[in-house]
Formats: sequence, C-alpha cells, structure tokens
Amino acid sequence: MGRGAALRKMGERMDRILVGGDIPVTLRRSSRARRMTLRVARAGGEVVLTLPSRTSLSDGRAFAESRAEWLRQTRAGMPPLCVVEPGALLPVEGRPRRIMPHDGRRVELTEALLLVPQGRPAGLLVEAWLKHLAQARLSRACDRHAAALGRGFRALALRDTRSRWGSCTHDGRLMFSWRLAMAPPEVLDYVAAHEVAHLLHMDHSAAFWTATGRLMPDYARHRDWLRRHGHELLAWRFRS
Repeated sequence: MGRGAALRKMGERMDRILVGGDIPVTLRRSSRARRMTLRVARAGGEVVLTLPSRTSLSDGRAFAESRAEWLRQTRAGMPPLCVVEPGALLPVEGRPRRIMPHDGRRVELTEALLLVPQGRPAGLLVEAWLKHLAQARLSRACDRHAAALGRGFRALALRDTRSRWGSCTHDGRLMFSWRLAMAPPEVLDYVAAHEVAHLLHMDHSAAFWTATGRLMPDYARHRDWLRRHGHELLAWRFRS
C-alpha cells in the first residue's frame, strides 16, 4: 500500500481527535485543499480541521495543537446550541414563538406560539414545518425577482448549509438554507434577490450589486442583519 493510500485509509478510520485534552476536532480530507485550515462554527463551536490529501495525520494534529488556546478562547465566545423543545422560544419569520404542545395533529402558528402535536418529537416536526414554510416563501420570492429581471431558473432546492445562505449555479439552479424561515421576511427576500441576481452576473461585481439593488433597493440593511444575527439561526438544534 502506497503512502497516499495509507493516509487516506487512516483518515477514513479516524475522523475525530481531541486537541488540548478537551477540544473535539472533526477531521476532513480534501483533494482541493492546498493547506491545513481550522474552522470554528459560529453556532455551537464545532471545530473542523481540513487537511490536504497528502498531509499526514500527525502534522494535522500538531497544527491543531499549536492553536489549542485560540480554539478554546474562540469557542468560549460562541453562542450555545439551542434545543427545539417545548418551552423554547424559537424565531419564526423574525419573531420569537413559544413552542408548546397541543392536541392537534399538525404544527400550527399563532401570534405568540408555535403549537406542536402532543407526544411527538418537537424538533423533527418543527424542522419539517420550517422547510415547508421556507419552500413556499422562497419559491414566491424567486419567481417574483426572476420575472423582474426577465430571467428564469431551473430548480430551487433547500439545504441545511452552515457557510452560505444561498447559491446559484451556472445552469440556473438555486439553493437556499431552510433556516431562512426563521429570519425576518425581508431578510429571506433579500437572499432570494441576491441569488436571482446571480442569474445575470455570476460574481459580486458592481453590476451584480446594481442588479440586486434593482430588486431590493435597501438590500444592505438586510445583508447586515444576516451578518449580525445569522449565527443565532444556526445555533438551533432540531435533532438529538
């Protein structure tokens, strides 16, 4: 077995290490990575160490250990994970709603409450309900913005992404985080406008931002909201 194959096998067999004696680190290998990188998730403080394919595990461990104190301090400043369960205050379309059990068979939204069927897993039910809400809101928003630009898109998909709120491919496929259903409606609308504008410009040039501004003149305010509060949406955990 060659050195590269052995390292790949080692990477597959051991995908987590402890750094500094108490910091769990997830290992990922990437054929596209050119250097080792450490990333700390803004919600929950999960640490991911990305290694180029041919980098040894011992080098990766030494790299992470050299940054153990930085990791510890960074994670200490992260917001704690929030569990979706009865009694929790979950944001829905920008407003906190108290999750409460009820005798109904479906999730229901009121002015102040998010009602979930009694005796069933609240997290899974609320996640499915938020996905449905996001699909409906984003589909309408993208249809409206695409019509305004005179461009169509091929498909719209939802993911639980951690590094981006939306994306647009060269062939017109749009992707969004379903957690946008928790953000204020105008913020969701901004992300839809942003990705639809990429149907015209697959970059972040001045022309792209001009197109975004045509769809939503006050987009900067909503972009700033995501920068300041997006990690709060990512902090919610729906599955045990």
